[in-house]
Amino acid sequence: MNLTRNILLLALLGVASLLWSAWEKDYAPPPPAPIAAAAGTGPSSTASTPDASVPGASVPAAPAVPTADAPKAANDAKAQLITVTTDVLRLTIDTRGGSLVRSELLHYPVTPRTKKDPDPAPIRLLDDTDSHFFAAQDGLISATGAAPDHRALFQATQTSYTLAQGQNELDVDLTWTDPSGLKVTKRYTLHRGSYVVDLSQQIANGSGKSWTGNAYRQLQRVVPPPPVHSNFLAKFSDQSRYSFFGAAWYSPEHKFDKLAFDKFAKEPLNQPVTGGWLAMEQHYFVTAWLPPASEADTFSSAVINAPDGPRYLVRDMGPAITVAPGQTGSTDARLYVGPKLRDRLAALAPGFELALDYGIFSIVASPLHWILAHLHSLVGNWGFAIILLVLLINIAIYKLSEAQYVSAARMRKLKPRMDALKERYGDDRQKMQQAMMELYKKEKINPVAGCLPILITIPIFFALYTVLRESVELRQAPFVGWIHDLSAADPYFVLPVLYMGVMLVTQWMMPTQPGMDPTQAKMMKFMPLMFGVMFAFFPAGLVLYYIVNGLCRLAQQWWVTRRIDRAEAAKALASR
Repeated sequence: MNLTRNILLLALLGVASLLWSAWEKDYAPPPPAPIAAAAGTGPSSTASTPDASVPGASVPAAPAVPTADAPKAANDAKAQLITVTTDVLRLTIDTRGGSLVRSELLHYPVTPRTKKDPDPAPIRLLDDTDSHFFAAQDGLISATGAAPDHRALFQATQTSYTLAQGQNELDVDLTWTDPSGLKVTKRYTLHRGSYVVDLSQQIANGSGKSWTGNAYRQLQRVVPPPPVHSNFLAKFSDQSRYSFFGAAWYSPEHKFDKLAFDKFAKEPLNQPVTGGWLAMEQHYFVTAWLPPASEADTFSSAVINAPDGPRYLVRDMGPAITVAPGQTGSTDARLYVGPKLRDRLAALAPGFELALDYGIFSIVASPLHWILAHLHSLVGNWGFAIILLVLLINIAIYKLSEAQYVSAARMRKLKPRMDALKERYGDDRQKMQQAMMELYKKEKINPVAGCLPILITIPIFFALYTVLRESVELRQAPFVGWIHDLSAADPYFVLPVLYMGVMLVTQWMMPTQPGMDPTQAKMMKFMPLMFGVMFAFFPAGLVLYYIVNGLCRLAQQWWVTRRIDRAEAAKALASR
């Protein structure tokens, strides 16, 4: 096996993969316009529902939802915005529907904190602006009577709530009443230090007949415009370009699945689920409805026409609820709106940790993330945790690396004899290869000894790249000096240049492959430059990993070569 050629091929494949991903993000066709604004959960797509964002009830009668002919007084009544603040979240609730229309993550600023900007704006997930519209909606529908869907007007006793010092829970109550005697109380409960919002809907039936309906929860959003970058480097080092952006869900039967926005019209979701969750994912963050584990629900998706463009909707439709006259009933769910913190997600619902999606590299990336997290708990710096991870990996594969360096050192000793073979056989490559293999066999050299360490480190490379790209813990994580964000590219290209230097020294120490054609030899000389340019767009944490890894391999190579030289010198001295 030609080790040099394989390394070069793998490098080129990696570059091609990244370039293709970037091209797809920039030039892929936009999501198709919606053909029909239907949200398929059985009768939910009926012609009697002019607003496709409102589902139909799962009972055989026509759903009693507001229509275009409904009295305008209720629809035109003025709604209020309620602000709810905890130690980690600031939510805005619209009394029109009691929907969550804005969410700010107070511990996750949009840009890193600096002396010039010590208090940058927090990340906003749910958003009520037209260009970034994203709302978490919920409501009730009924075919036997009135019901407040996510367009009904609720009442609140105050417009601002704050989690006080020493308070662990904060309740926000919204009420809706109907002249028939039906009263619905919607309660949101927030907890200190938590990104989970508990939702409870209490149905008090004061009418003279039974009420039957369904509770539903849904996420509705637009695809926001692409971010504006200040320069070429910022654009191509933006790791969100390579992360999944769309809907995701989990069911015990079918496990984790996802749906990109451009697939909503072609591959709509319509699936019964018990014990799952339904989400909208983006880079680093997730918003998800978590229904009760024992509740038999239906997950669905839809593309909806709106004045500001298509809106993408995923819905969780609950089972039918019946409340007898004079009785009360309730329905519960949880909403998670926050960062993809793997341990926290895993504790909330089965399979929810899969929202932190490492793709095909999960089998390697998940253990790497676990090790990094524990190393970080020891040293308190993600950069030093990466360095310790490099050392652990090199210790684990030392024996394999040693075989590679022993083979390289012995091949260096054979270089004069290989040059003689080259002169003897000239352009007869077949005879030259046969002679070389005989020489390797005689000197007990395994020419493929260096392949196995390469095959092990390549998946680690891609897995660690995925970890650095997807793990919110490393977002804006500083290292030392000028490195303020290990998940972003080095702004001054210091680390890529250092890695080029490490590669040049490595090339100088490695013996020249005999029989290498001139073109391949020239390409090998340009490999440090090629990798330096490629790593200029990679996360600084990944480049740091490869610098330290390269230095470890150089130290191992120097030690093994020195040990062999001493052994041969001692052997020569003893034979005199």
